Amino acid sequence: MQNPGEGPQRILLLSGYDAASHRRWREQLIDLLPDFRWASLALPPRFFRWRIRGAPLSWLNEPLLQEPWDLIIATSMVDLATLRGLHPRLANTPCLLYMHENQCAFPVSSGQNASADPQMVNLYSAMSADCVVFNSGWNRDSFLDGVDSLCRKLPDRVPEGLIETLRDKSRVIPVPIEDRLFADRPSLVDRTCPHLLWNHRWEYDKGPDRLLKFLQVLEQRSVTFRLSVVGEEFRSYPKAFDRIREQFDPCIEHWGFLKGREDYDHLLRQADIVVSTALHDFQGLSILEAMASGCVPLAPDRLAYQEYVPELCRYDSHEQDAEREAEAAADSLEGMLEKGASACPPVGWRASSLAGDYQFLFQQLINAGSDSS
Repeated sequence: MQNPGEGPQRILLLSGYDAASHRRWREQLIDLLPDFRWASLALPPRFFRWRIRGAPLSWLNEPLLQEPWDLIIATSMVDLATLRGLHPRLANTPCLLYMHENQCAFPVSSGQNASADPQMVNLYSAMSADCVVFNSGWNRDSFLDGVDSLCRKLPDRVPEGLIETLRDKSRVIPVPIEDRLFADRPSLVDRTCPHLLWNHRWEYDKGPDRLLKFLQVLEQRSVTFRLSVVGEEFRSYPKAFDRIREQFDPCIEHWGFLKGREDYDHLLRQADIVVSTALHDFQGLSILEAMASGCVPLAPDRLAYQEYVPELCRYDSHEQDAEREAEAAADSLEGMLEKGASACPPVGWRASSLAGDYQFLFQQLINAGSDSS
């Protein structure tokens, strides 16, 4: 896809696994920064192992990679080191690697075999890039810690200063939240029967089993609530969802994936409290969107949530003890209802606020590339 833009400087954006959040970020950048002339290549979000190793081969004969560019932007699912090796023209083109996630901290499901290969792709790509941008500080830190742990397991000849080199070229610029989502509404928290929203992918790492335990604790404590469970569904999903629907059916306002964006945005503006039970979340777009729309967050005290969820709204994290964590979440919810927690929109994550950060960094890299050529 090509977008002519208004300026003379050309940027090629490569999305190696164009999942919904990756596509959204890619399209946002193009819309936010019309001063550049954009083109993009994107691969469908399937065949994970093939994508993370095979993108350079899939794009081997791609005409766009034969053209001159002022900047290359690649997502973390692109084997950037191999790509630059196969296309010598790109060796002197500034390259930015955007880390939506990192394989050092990505959970391995029971159906997968653990492998260091995806981690090595991330490592080589980061070393090959001129700049590495992460969507959260937690994503950056978990990557650097993971690379350090990986290097300690390698048998010999690991270069010194690797972590410092990566840290020096790292930046944090989140995926922006669209300005249109920010709603100036009064606090809608219904203290007698709050509307709880759980809006994550229907996968095990988002903690649906922990959501079930949390709701069961609320029921045991006679805390009344209404419930909406939405998010991207898959043909195979954790059985905890069926148990939640069966046990709490009288409380349910909305259930399942909302296909229309307008319907989803309306739900964000109607819910009182957005809940996370996630064990892994590299930025937390679903929580940020809901917070922008006026929801009060309730999230575990871990991951990227520590960067934008107020302390009052974070419950104690007990990753190894789901029962204890459910009790802690219920304690926090009751405390929030008692104290009347109010909306806390993440203003610093607004697209209009972050556009300048992206623009400045891209121009800096382009200028550095021009000076060295």
